[in-house]
Amino acid sequence: MTDVPSMYPSLLYRDAKAAIELLTGAFGFTRGPVFEGEGGTVEHAELSFGNGTVMLGSKGRGGQFDEAMADSGPSSVYVVVADVDAHHQRAAEHGAEILMPPTDQDYGSRDYTARDPEGNIWAFGTYVPGAHR
Repeated sequence: MTDVPSMYPSLLYRDAKAAIELLTGAFGFTRGPVFEGEGGTVEHAELSFGNGTVMLGSKGRGGQFDEAMADSGPSSVYVVVADVDAHHQRAAEHGAEILMPPTDQDYGSRDYTARDPEGNIWAFGTYVPGAHR
């Protein structure tokens, strides 16, 4: 298995700049390239956490992906973190809406969940998919 992910969640936001601020400030993502279009829309942005990356952009900028996502509802993204409690504390201090505080799960993970301002659910935990095969 390589360190290069083969899947990249892609989300569109009404206010992509605010989403970038929340993901970097509250959740500790690292800002990568951000390409802006006319009027300050975010055409494409990449935010990384560990060896994973989420791609995002502004809703209403046109194009096939934007049209396909126009009526989509919120999404959910799971992110593996080493220290759930410290990560949760950072998110809470930055005003993230916490839906579930750090909780030990029956399957051995410790998780918490939060919602971003546009309704997407972000889960952070110690469970690593595929590590128990």
